[in-house]
Amino acid sequence: MSTALPISKRGTVTLPPALRRKYGFDQMENPMVILEERDGELILRPAAAIPVRDLPVSLIEQWIAEDEAGMEQFKASGGGR
Repeated sequence: MSTALPISKRGTVTLPPALRRKYGFDQMENPMVILEERDGELILRPAAAIPVRDLPVSLIEQWIAEDEAGMEQFKASGGGR
């Protein structure tokens, strides 16, 4: 499905009501999208912001461990020299 949307002078794009309902934006307190540029195209994806304080500590610890392991792998491969 393709939809042509006008862009205001300020850069604002308004999603049609049917799309806002389809993706649940009308039910969100602060709806957000992720804008990605890929191969000359702009891609919008629904997004959600979650306060860090609402995330389980175990998930944060997992992310830290994954980041540290990735950094060790990067260093071992000679990256950053």
